[in-house]
Amino acid sequence: TQSCKRRKHRSAQAKTKNQKGTPGVSKENVAQKKKQRFHFDLWLCLTVQNWILDFGRPIVMIDSFELLYYYDEHLGHLMWYIPFFIILFIYFSGCFSSGEEQKKVPLAGWLLLGPSALYYWYLVTEGQIAELFLLTFVAMVAMVIFQHHKGLGPDSNGLFLFYSFGVTVLLVALWVAYLWNDPVLRNKYPGLIYVPEPWSYYTLHIKKSH
Repeated sequence: TQSCKRRKHRSAQAKTKNQKGTPGVSKENVAQKKKQRFHFDLWLCLTVQNWILDFGRPIVMIDSFELLYYYDEHLGHLMWYIPFFIILFIYFSGCFSSGEEQKKVPLAGWLLLGPSALYYWYLVTEGQIAELFLLTFVAMVAMVIFQHHKGLGPDSNGLFLFYSFGVTVLLVALWVAYLWNDPVLRNKYPGLIYVPEPWSYYTLHIKKSH
């Protein structure tokens, strides 16, 4: 009888522990399902840093050596732009959620969307990487379609990056349409995709006029 009482007592203690452990599991699940915040500090630092590095660098290096110019115009593009867009795409592939409340861009994101898209426009036009940018954007669209079939959609950070790329495509299209009939730039950029550099436009039409 004493052994039976001990067994019952142990089983009761085990049930009590399991019942106490259940709220902890539910709390963890609730914590995991919490709304993922918009990373405003990340996007702000990235935008400001990119503008300083990419827009300030040509001004400082106007009279630099030919070797540095060759590195900046050819090798630097391959060594920097390709990993940059690969990292952006990998980050974007992780910005998907099933919660509808997470699929909204906050006010801070909309305010930062303009400078971000303008930077990518400068990156595409001055860096002459329209093909690489369009390839990344097409991959992002394919990722959105693929995740949509699984019931997932971009969260606030994914939407911000996707909208930035979308506005950039629009800005590049307007830029090309504006300079479509420029004979000098047409002769300078005879490639399959005609995307003139802003610096060339400045030296040709603005600097000469002053």
